[in-house]
Amino acid sequence: MIRQVFTEIFLFIMPFALYVAFLWAVKADVLHPDSWPLSRVLTLIIVALSLMAIGFFYFAEYTGAPVGTNYIPAHMENGTFVPGQIK
Repeated sequence: MIRQVFTEIFLFIMPFALYVAFLWAVKADVLHPDSWPLSRVLTLIIVALSLMAIGFFYFAEYTGAPVGTNYIPAHMENGTFVPGQIK
């Protein structure tokens, strides 16, 4: 679960990080307010939220156990630890 959370955080931060890298590449002042107009920030937010939505869809549709299987949690059986499994 934590991998998915970190992936979504990464997908949200990535457009902003790429924009900062672009500003550094063109030798613009990264912290100057003129480098961050409201229209550009809103565009970055829309792109970031779109990437997050794509990530959520990917994790929901293409990861996890196959349909029709059951997860059996880890348990003790006759004094022996049996790890969790999907059957």
